[in-house]
Amino acid sequence: MTVAGQPAVGALAPDFTLADTHGSPVTLSALRGSPVVVVFVPFAFSGICTSELCELRDNLGAFEDAGARVLVVSCDPAPAQRAWAEQEGYRFDLLSDFWPHGEVARAYGVFDDERGRALRGSFLVDADGVLRWSVVNPAGQARDLGAYRAALAALTA
Repeated sequence: MTVAGQPAVGALAPDFTLADTHGSPVTLSALRGSPVVVVFVPFAFSGICTSELCELRDNLGAFEDAGARVLVVSCDPAPAQRAWAEQEGYRFDLLSDFWPHGEVARAYGVFDDERGRALRGSFLVDADGVLRWSVVNPAGQARDLGAYRAALAALTA
């Protein structure tokens, strides 16, 4: 699925700085030197989002083996994300795109203006900050872990 305004594969990924669950800023461009997987989810605590992130949590070794850092972004406030991360045992960063509401999701072409949430978009950014892979799924459709694995494998090929 292609979304209008989505950055093109091969282009520099839109930079951003967002607060993590403890209020510490995380800046994408500061992570250059290693790949980063940016995962947008609609809502904390929702069924499909929780299932997807638990699958990422349970397979985090595949991302770590590729040297990739996982950043999960939603429009939820940081305290809600912190409670969700603690409940589910997430060991990756959850970043709040709460205010200005959805600004980073808009930069990646995955903000749903009607519902005020991010769509299910994932973006693989290489060590130089270049977008190498992306997928955007419609509401209600979880992303395939195999697609992440294939995209990470293509980086090292």
